[in-house]
Amino acid sequence: QEQLEESGGGLVQAGDSLRLSCKASGGLYRSYALGWFRQTPGKEREFVAAITGSTRYDGDSVKGRFAISRDNAENTVYLQMDSLKPEDTALYYCAVSNILSRKVADFRSWGQGTQVTVSS
Repeated sequence: QEQLEESGGGLVQAGDSLRLSCKASGGLYRSYALGWFRQTPGKEREFVAAITGSTRYDGDSVKGRFAISRDNAENTVYLQMDSLKPEDTALYYCAVSNILSRKVADFRSWGQGTQVTVSS
């Protein structure tokens, strides 16, 4: 069965950078979209970025600061996070979808998340 495991989160200061990784296993991912979402307590899950082999979407709140990429040979998706702000603090999830989408409902499998905390 499908498994996704995020890593790379941590506690950083405003202006710092982090690179998140998500390893997908147990399924076919080459033809599918991989995405990143984030969530804070009491709020709905927010789209961050998603990618296929040739196309990518970015959420409005992270444009110009975050960059998504993937390594199909390793079934891994990355999120390079630069110029981090306190409002980026959240639990970050990776997910897989049959189509390139910004919608939570279009993603069928999710990881457990990795925490990113940005201090002032």
